[in-house]
Amino acid sequence: MAAGGSVSGDEQRAVLWPYATLCIVILFWSGNFIVGRAVNGVIPPFTLAFVRWTGALLAVLPFAWRHVVADKSILIDRWKTVVALGLTGVAAFNAFVYSGLHFTTASNGLLLQAAIPALVLVFNRLFFRDRASVLQIIGVMLSMVGVVVIVLRGHLAAIFGIHLNFGDFLILCGVVCWALYTAFLRLRPACHPLSFLVATFVIGAIAMFPFAALEMRAGAAIPLRADVIGAFVYVAIFPSLVAYVLYNAAVARLGAAPAGQMITLMPLFGALLAAALLDEALHGYHVSGMILILGGIIMSALGIRRASAR
Repeated sequence: MAAGGSVSGDEQRAVLWPYATLCIVILFWSGNFIVGRAVNGVIPPFTLAFVRWTGALLAVLPFAWRHVVADKSILIDRWKTVVALGLTGVAAFNAFVYSGLHFTTASNGLLLQAAIPALVLVFNRLFFRDRASVLQIIGVMLSMVGVVVIVLRGHLAAIFGIHLNFGDFLILCGVVCWALYTAFLRLRPACHPLSFLVATFVIGAIAMFPFAALEMRAGAAIPLRADVIGAFVYVAIFPSLVAYVLYNAAVARLGAAPAGQMITLMPLFGALLAAALLDEALHGYHVSGMILILGGIIMSALGIRRASAR
């Protein structure tokens, strides 16, 4: 704190920077959601997940190898934690989401993912005895309402007409896995971030391999077209390698709850991407939802700041 209790410019930048990087993360993950739906029926879900993590692993390994060698003993000593985080946040979450998108709509998937911030608060309380402030709880609820406004196009009564199916159950399983991953990231080994990333990517690729092999054995044929190759490259680099580096760092800096709440920006970013890439129009409900989501994020941040100042 600067003299007189005011916040210095460096302190403000230190707080705002993780939020800025999380916006980049959400942008890439929104693109991943669009790609997952676009290749539905062309690339089997487990094959897409296997190629994603194998590609991400090959991309990061040249930069991370010396750190992996230096951190080998730490990773081995904490192998149970590393495996648990790799299975929940890398393997299971993406496998459930990609599989679920074969049976349900993108709107249903986005609505279900809006539950992640609330689940993070619940898991923080259950496993770590973290007590959320009233402002945090209200902020999370406000952001969730913002998601509902955007996904349902402002017709809130339409939520009663939503029909859930097996795909929604799969995505809900993925949502639980991601909330667990976010909450338990505080337990990751004290090693270089790239070492941890390599370890979890290896776990993700190994976990997906047998399922991808079964898809290939069942006769899945993937056409090596430019759009398919582009999808593979995108999911391996941006929502995987780049996004996980930034997300893990933001969770370490901000904590699980505020980082997890930023996921409520996904439908807004998805709408912005659709407007930019597909010439889809933006409407008033996008603005209303944006105000609610951002208001909720700001309210939660204020609640955390007040609690830490006590």
